Amino acid sequence: MKIAFITVNFHSDEDTIEVVSQLEKNVLPKDTEMTIYCVDNSVSHELKESLSKYPHSVYLNSPGNIGFAAGNNIGFKQAIKDKVDIIVLINNDTVVPSDLVQNILNSPIERDDIGVVGGLIYFAKGFEFHANYKSSDLGKVIWYAGGKHDWNNVYASHVGVDEVDKGQYDKIRDTDFVTGCLFIVRREVLETVGLFDERYCLYFEDSDLCARIKKAGFRLVVDPQVKLWHKVAQSSGIGSPLNDYFLTRNRLLFGTTYATARTRFALIREAIKKLFSGTPAQKIAVRDFFTGNLGWGSWNKKVSLPIKQ
Repeated sequence: MKIAFITVNFHSDEDTIEVVSQLEKNVLPKDTEMTIYCVDNSVSHELKESLSKYPHSVYLNSPGNIGFAAGNNIGFKQAIKDKVDIIVLINNDTVVPSDLVQNILNSPIERDDIGVVGGLIYFAKGFEFHANYKSSDLGKVIWYAGGKHDWNNVYASHVGVDEVDKGQYDKIRDTDFVTGCLFIVRREVLETVGLFDERYCLYFEDSDLCARIKKAGFRLVVDPQVKLWHKVAQSSGIGSPLNDYFLTRNRLLFGTTYATARTRFALIREAIKKLFSGTPAQKIAVRDFFTGNLGWGSWNKKVSLPIKQ
């Protein structure tokens, strides 16, 4: 059994090394091989040198800051070339438990009807959206326990976000999408449906891939025994121009691809209104959607913000 992790680095060498170090501490079951592909969107020679100390790590260079979707695709392509059985996307701003590999292998990922498995992801201590939790609750506050698509309005949301884990999500359950923060997939599924659509760059690329996987007849599930802690990025969070631009544009792309004709019409009408009354980022996003200026679009791709889920 070959399992590979893919993590994308962008000016966050310390986080990347920490994730690699934590993955290296996982005990591998007998006859299991692990590879950790580190895709470097910031082209850091220091990172390449640091990774050489970790026996399971492989440094993968990229042309530069090519975004979340394209960066992970570099890892996907290498993993497929290397005939990896199970491929795991993992954000580099996460805290990895020592039993992650074992729990992934114990998950339903090897079942023929399963396309993608997600995990139960908590806010890392101190990274919660709110400060009204008891100290004993920290580390148990849920960031993701599944994904939900509102197809009438074309919004994606996390199930369980901000809830304290009290066992309410302790069973394997189907989900509308699996977040790219922890995305567990078999190689043959990707060979069937393809990789991330790089037109999205970041945001909704995981929803798009999940939609194609479901369309191919596979199930998407969350296994709560697979756990991770996320140091949720604040700089690209809700309300930032980066968030506003990519969510606006990619929501249009995703909705006009998969939603009903009635919803597509409503989206286009809403988009036209935003050309006149939206925020500056929304106006540019809508213009770029209508002109097909996708990928990085009009966003400055040299912006020094972390590109994470």
